[in-house]
Amino acid sequence: MSSTPLGEFTDSAALTLGVELELQLVSRRDFDLTRGATDLIGSLDYDGRYGEIKLEITESMIEISTQPQATVDGIAADLGGLRETLRHHSQRNNIGICGGGTHPFHRWPERRICPGERFDDLYQRYGYLAKQFTVFGQHIHVGCTSADDAIWLTQALGVYVPAFIALSASSPFVDGVDSFFQSARLNAVSAFPLSGQCPPLAGWADFVEHFSFLQACGIAQSIKDLYWDVRPKPEFGTVEIRVCDTPLTIEQAAALAALAQSLARWLLRTRPELQTAKQLHVARYNKFQACRYGMAAMISDPIALAQQPMQEILKALFETLADDARELGCEHWLKALRHGIADEAGDAAWLRAKQQEHGNLNDVVREATERLMPPPSKPSAENS
Repeated sequence: MSSTPLGEFTDSAALTLGVELELQLVSRRDFDLTRGATDLIGSLDYDGRYGEIKLEITESMIEISTQPQATVDGIAADLGGLRETLRHHSQRNNIGICGGGTHPFHRWPERRICPGERFDDLYQRYGYLAKQFTVFGQHIHVGCTSADDAIWLTQALGVYVPAFIALSASSPFVDGVDSFFQSARLNAVSAFPLSGQCPPLAGWADFVEHFSFLQACGIAQSIKDLYWDVRPKPEFGTVEIRVCDTPLTIEQAAALAALAQSLARWLLRTRPELQTAKQLHVARYNKFQACRYGMAAMISDPIALAQQPMQEILKALFETLADDARELGCEHWLKALRHGIADEAGDAAWLRAKQQEHGNLNDVVREATERLMPPPSKPSAENS
């Protein structure tokens, strides 16, 4: 383990996974966001076996996080257990819960900051941005066996940020209108001063020096101040992918975790040469393309000095990762992601289709709550 001003890097078993999902709390009356987080968390009778359920920055959101797991099947089981716990307690509190990267029509000035010193500090530091940060993402943690591997993987995964954005995009609506983006959520994240990408770093010692420089300049106080797209998480011994919108189903969340695990295995196994400095020149553009156009994005390659359609990139990526996914036992989880590439049948498209069907966003959110938490299946007649 490496001891630093950041604390020790807790070496983890290679490729272990953890998933965090930020979820929307909505009123069952009109399906607008509701201020229910403190009441919901306060009413929980839960033993923590599947992970954690906790407050987030405003009273209209919560975060669930799984236990560390070796397999995607384990992640899916934890997410299912957390969902069932929330189903029972949200019904008791008359609260609906749904996924999606943004709430389609809420008004950010109506949000209330959750109680707590950290949340209050964020509000005092960032002002209205803290309330506008009522957006909802999926974070995926991948375990690393050493601090140097974590820094290497942080940079290597940065190239694939647009792919994770396109595959998870579920935030087309903002302030009651179609934003024309597939993922509008990340525009809120980009407003924070330390958002963006990891700079070129040779290893953990370089990262410590870089972070110490930020501390000395008064820019960052802790690792949580780094809103990087991919960042190391020393206390967990992981690398954290932070660009995914919260999907509309836990199955999609598990599939994205399968992509992260398979990709990390392939990267660590093959060790492609890093071109972090060159990638930084196109990173913001490629991120915009993925947010704006999703599967239809054109991604710039600073090595080949060319652009390539996102669909072609994803098809090639899934072919590349097939053997690693098979070795990890998560190949079946990637099939759903692959199906969505050709027909662009992702969550953003589903939300737009529901808006066209209903002609209002209230019913879109209503159906989204039913999609995240479908009613428990009833026993068949012959079994009853």
